[in-house]
Amino acid sequence: MSDGDHVERNRVAWNGWAPEFVAFGERAWASAEPSWGVWSVPEAKLRVLPEELDGKDAIELGCGTAYVSAWLARRGARPVGIDISSAQLATARRLQEEHGLSFPLVEASGERLPFPDASFDLAISEYGACLWADPYLWVPEAARVLRPGGRLIFLTNGTIMMLCVPDDEDDPLPSDHFVRDYWGMHRFEWTGQPSVEFHLGYGDWIRLLRVNGFEIEDLIEVRPGPDATTTFTDVVSLEWARRWPCEEVWKARKRKPAAASAP
Repeated sequence: MSDGDHVERNRVAWNGWAPEFVAFGERAWASAEPSWGVWSVPEAKLRVLPEELDGKDAIELGCGTAYVSAWLARRGARPVGIDISSAQLATARRLQEEHGLSFPLVEASGERLPFPDASFDLAISEYGACLWADPYLWVPEAARVLRPGGRLIFLTNGTIMMLCVPDDEDDPLPSDHFVRDYWGMHRFEWTGQPSVEFHLGYGDWIRLLRVNGFEIEDLIEVRPGPDATTTFTDVVSLEWARRWPCEEVWKARKRKPAAASAP
């Protein structure tokens, strides 16, 4: 397979998986408050979103059923959702009608955004482009469409967890020890799966964000509560997630140009 084939492979995969995520999207759209990740940790605990969203232009990178965009719209933002899956976007449009919310939904890749430079104040992704697009392509695009001072926020699988996940269809849950190399993390393909994922080590994420003009504001390592439940039982157990971070939230801000010095 070609290294550049992941967009079409992931498009086909997500069009096929879309029916499995309808119920999750419906629950998320109906939720009065945001919650995050596979354990649905409340926004009040994680503080993922900026406090001030009213009037802000936002783009959700890999929106799926666009529930994050719905949460943003309810807080006064002007979101745009982009995704490569027409089937996922069809569910999102139906849920827009059912909930009386209207915002643009665009079929596009996070690696090639059809928007001018400096169009948005916030770029956000929960298991969207941050997982399914090449970070060496989507991060520069996010930087391009953000205004100076704009924020980038993304939630993805924890780096430690990815080092512990075996390539085993019969036992896919993470081990309690490393099963793969840390060095060279980037493109991940799983036995029996048509899709392609992308994961980086901490140093690579830091360097990539900084070279694209971002200052890192926070790295939130998600720990579910002792009584947390999930529908994603094939991803990680509560016991594992209570011991090590299975998810992480990166928060960064695009640097503003340095002020010119007086002559």
